[in-house]
Amino acid sequence: MVGQALTSVAIVGGGPGGLGTAIALSELPFLKVTLYEKSTEPREAGAGISLSTNAWRVLDLLGASDGVKGGSKSNTHQRNAYTGKILNITQHPENSAADPRGSIRARRTRLQSALLSRVPEGLIQFGKKVVSLENLSGQGVRLVFQDQTEAIADIVVGADGIHSVVRRALFPDHQLHFTGNTAFRVLIPKSHLAHIPDITTTTSWWWGEAGHVYLSDVDDEEETEDPLFEITVRSYREPEVLGRTVFWGVPASNEKVGSRVETFDQRIRDAISAVTEGEWREFATFAGPRLNKITDWDKVALIGDASHPLSGAFGSGATFAMEDGWILARALELTRFASLPTRDALGIFEQIRSPYYAKMYQHLDDISDKIQQLLAEAKDFEVILQAKIDTFLYGDKDFIYQNDIKKVWEDYLPAEQTRL
Repeated sequence: MVGQALTSVAIVGGGPGGLGTAIALSELPFLKVTLYEKSTEPREAGAGISLSTNAWRVLDLLGASDGVKGGSKSNTHQRNAYTGKILNITQHPENSAADPRGSIRARRTRLQSALLSRVPEGLIQFGKKVVSLENLSGQGVRLVFQDQTEAIADIVVGADGIHSVVRRALFPDHQLHFTGNTAFRVLIPKSHLAHIPDITTTTSWWWGEAGHVYLSDVDDEEETEDPLFEITVRSYREPEVLGRTVFWGVPASNEKVGSRVETFDQRIRDAISAVTEGEWREFATFAGPRLNKITDWDKVALIGDASHPLSGAFGSGATFAMEDGWILARALELTRFASLPTRDALGIFEQIRSPYYAKMYQHLDDISDKIQQLLAEAKDFEVILQAKIDTFLYGDKDFIYQNDIKKVWEDYLPAEQTRL
């Protein structure tokens, strides 16, 4: 390896996946890594983020787990949104001896800050919105930015989310569609909700026919004097709106959010009303066809939401993206040691991560098939709701929440080393 030129890597997108990838790749001495982020400063849109055993494992590998604190999700209630009836009380299956930190809900900004603290200084370039990519036919990839500057990299990692510019360059025929779902999110001081019975005592899901409400702590009360609490109102039947692609983190009025829950239990309506006007943010959700591959041009890899364009299904998207980045680093490390080309590293990344996402899609298909069958049988809301909760809670999701990405690599390695 002595005397070999550095391989340049451009990471597009500075969310958790891009930052996690930057950390993992920057530890490899043969790479020159640059992360391009379109925002002019570190920024994380959203409210809370769920972290389970799989997240702790990859955060430990990245050296970023100590900075992430949040509220425990161990006591979770499932409720009928109209009557408030408790349909299930459960300890999360991922809260086990596998990791005593269990499952938490944390402010997204805490995860962002923890990861940022591990990224080497000067690696991130802010205010760099990628508008196009060009395959230079064996000589890398040209990235063109909105400010009319350019960069060339040997490898590109698309960590730029559901509306990925990198994915669009690789697969120009791939089209997203509005799912009809919109999430309205806010973080509110927990003290503002203390007068409402049963709202802040547990993590809870309040399920309705055309939407649901999710409530959760996002702070560890032992370290926060005035902890914050998350309210997310998800509406399933929003109309298509021209230009809705920009509806991501835009302000929403209390009246607009309240209209989505006007038939819900009074406690939910009171919680919505307790939010200070102007605090709600609206997030329209999109999805696209499943990709047959998550690498192309022999030098571009897609990670996180860029690689599996869902609207959110398992509450683990940030973890998926960080796992992707860590595996990509291991693949590049292995092939560099064996003096193999970049395309072999991307092939290894594809072999490990594509089947994982295929399994995830199959799980979603199974849930959808079951719900559609119940609808076809004209089952009433209570029956369909119970079936949804049963599947939501008890479907086999250990392959997600108990995933040990280091073990995945260790299990893959012997056969690959023999081949090499």
